[in-house]
Amino acid sequence: MTPQPSSYLIGLIGSGIGPSLSPALHEREADHHGVRLLYRTLDLDGLGLGADDVGALVRTARRLGYDGLNITHPGKQAVVPHLDALSEDARALGAVNTVVFDGDGRSCGHNTDWSGFAQSFARGLADAPTRRVVQLGAGGAGAAVAHAMLTLGADRLTLVDTDAGRATELAAALAARFGADRARTAPAGELGALLADADGLVHATPMGMAHHPGLPLPAELLHPGLWVADVVYRPLDTELLRTARAAGCRTLDGGGMAVHQAAHAFRLFTGRTPDADRMLAHMATLVTA
Repeated sequence: MTPQPSSYLIGLIGSGIGPSLSPALHEREADHHGVRLLYRTLDLDGLGLGADDVGALVRTARRLGYDGLNITHPGKQAVVPHLDALSEDARALGAVNTVVFDGDGRSCGHNTDWSGFAQSFARGLADAPTRRVVQLGAGGAGAAVAHAMLTLGADRLTLVDTDAGRATELAAALAARFGADRARTAPAGELGALLADADGLVHATPMGMAHHPGLPLPAELLHPGLWVADVVYRPLDTELLRTARAAGCRTLDGGGMAVHQAAHAFRLFTGRTPDADRMLAHMATLVTA
């Protein structure tokens, strides 16, 4: 049997990723396995690049000897055409957050976002009702969490996105996988009426990230009968979550999703089984620091 490598070079490609906790999260877990893992950020903003340059950056990383990459906003969908292969999940979702290079340099895209969100939701909002759920955002992260919500049993998911075409395309893909009555779209103008009758709100846009501060919806639309889940984890306590708690909502921050997707990615990168509870403890320490 071929021995496992003792060192790895991993990168994160995305916009505004300077505050990311992913490097420390992966490196600390690697230390517990007695392996050396160097995790570097490749910030599109700092490099003067955009989403259209993600494919070229992936090819450059491969030439430089990287073993794998994580992909975040805005590259999760843009990277797909530039990969040699896709996992079943990544192909179904049309979004990739993890790229692994094999010994021949071939790139395979995976999606650990959806399973990461599903595990986080199961731990943090296990008994929350999911009769009607509204989701803001239909991009790469949105595709993953929408898949997760329907996998978890949400009866109906309504997608709201500033790009109506993107939302329609995602809803059609979800309907094909889960049933025609499970996913639909709605314009932002209907958000008030939708939330008044909804059990939960999933936020899957960049709004609230360090480089995109603010609320993704009017605060007055939040009410005590609503749970609110945010995929943003840096900062962990977003303005949306603070406002939701003040309105009496149960909330779920993006930290659990970030940890569980990282744990799945770590396994793909190294072939080693991570300790998700230990990684959650690492996350708590890093956030406090």
